[in-house]
Amino acid sequence: MSHTLTTTFDVRPLTSALGAEIHGLRLEEITDADFTELRRLLLEHLVIFIPGQEGWSPESRIAFGRRFGELEEHAYLPHLEGHPVIQIIDSEQNGKIPIWHTDMTYAPNPPIGSVLQIVDGPPQGGDTMWSNQYLAYERLSAPLRDLLDGLTAVHAIHIPGLDSVAEHPVVRVHPETGRRALFVNRAHTSHIAQLSRNESDALLQYLYGFSTSPEFTCRYRWTPGDVAIWDNRVTQHYAVDDYSERRRGLRVVVLGDTPSGNEPRWDPYRPVPGQRYVPDWVNAKEAY
Repeated sequence: MSHTLTTTFDVRPLTSALGAEIHGLRLEEITDADFTELRRLLLEHLVIFIPGQEGWSPESRIAFGRRFGELEEHAYLPHLEGHPVIQIIDSEQNGKIPIWHTDMTYAPNPPIGSVLQIVDGPPQGGDTMWSNQYLAYERLSAPLRDLLDGLTAVHAIHIPGLDSVAEHPVVRVHPETGRRALFVNRAHTSHIAQLSRNESDALLQYLYGFSTSPEFTCRYRWTPGDVAIWDNRVTQHYAVDDYSERRRGLRVVVLGDTPSGNEPRWDPYRPVPGQRYVPDWVNAKEAY
């Protein structure tokens, strides 16, 4: 990570990998200059936290999210009454996702980021973790990076009310920083298109574990009122399910861009007639 430049805010990095708390800012009253600085800090730290934002109005929350881009109306999550772009993330309404993932990579244009505020939380537990996918790519050996740069992966979801498949580069290039990041995740990636299924399973299983290694992560302990903003293009996150009391948050999601990277260097893999797939590990949402 680069060192933070001079800023008008009190910036407190969480780890050297990613994450920083930003103090001295009220999102309800953010100025254009404040937002420009906040966006710069987001590109540097990948996920930023702004504590103490109780009383943030729906109108201000929506206006803030729209500074980043168009907001999404989610297909199956509940939303705040009268405000369809404010999603409710409720542990008692299918709001627990205890798996490392990047949001909605099954879409052709996954979100560029999210703004989440926890409004009710348990007295213990309920932390969220994030992982830096720039570092995950950069710490791989040069031969493996070279291989991954020439591959694409199929991402998919098939649940009632939501059915989507998309193919993205395994390594994407961030459109603002120009840096390369690993872009596969355990929740939504089905297989690597240019490899046999068993080869794909083995490589993905390795990448999923490596990309969420502790040294690439930060962990945030929420206090109700805290806000997190993360760059969905170059992070994964994990909501730790270590609590029993209710946990509820309000989220706006910024609609995405098309992940870009190298063109695939090989044609899609085609099984030979009669070839069977006997998986050691199953996440094969899509057939060849």
